[in-house]
Amino acid sequence: MSELPDRGALVGALGIDIDPALLELALTHRSFAYENGGIPHNERLEFLGDAILGQAVTVKLYTELPAVDEGELAKRRAALVSSVALAEIARGIGLGAHIRLGRGEELTGGREKSSILADTVEAILGAAYLSAGPEQARQLVLRLVEPLFADPDRFGAAMDPKTSLQELAAKLGRDVPVYRVTDTGPDHSKKFHATVSLGGEDIATGSGSSKKHAEMGAALEAWTLLSRAQL
Repeated sequence: MSELPDRGALVGALGIDIDPALLELALTHRSFAYENGGIPHNERLEFLGDAILGQAVTVKLYTELPAVDEGELAKRRAALVSSVALAEIARGIGLGAHIRLGRGEELTGGREKSSILADTVEAILGAAYLSAGPEQARQLVLRLVEPLFADPDRFGAAMDPKTSLQELAAKLGRDVPVYRVTDTGPDHSKKFHATVSLGGEDIATGSGSSKKHAEMGAALEAWTLLSRAQL
């Protein structure tokens, strides 16, 4: 087992005290666990964190957007809790460097994979809940999502990312986006992986429980990358 990096910078970025053992668990991807004797990994914490994230974001949207109807609220919530949004949060706090990955994931760029980054954010929220209680976990969620909540352009793209990407590509004189989708896992629990390309160049990837969600994740990540390139 390799020497663990210092977690001080990560804890500082989170702004919350998390039990060190729970933090290590939250940072342990299943690929690392399997390569080290089947030790516990972060998927149970991820399950918990997903619920905490959804509740905190739902309440925030409901209370701060009183004039917005249910359908629009649902779209905005989906944007804030998407794997692309959570991966963006993860990159902002330098989370990738701290994740414990197996050799295979390490060699294939696992530290930059949106799905792994997003899942780890949710696991950390679960660890925060168990360490500091529901109110501190809720406040952590709000601190993390606030920059995305305040970005109306990103909200628009997140609600219809494939259309937004196609419009942005046309504006930039790029080809129409093309999607390739593969799937992994058993029939009852498939995970889909999408890659979007422009002019034969792979731009971004996404994953999800359906082909549609995988393509939307890839489109939103591509839209984000192209938008930043214009700045």
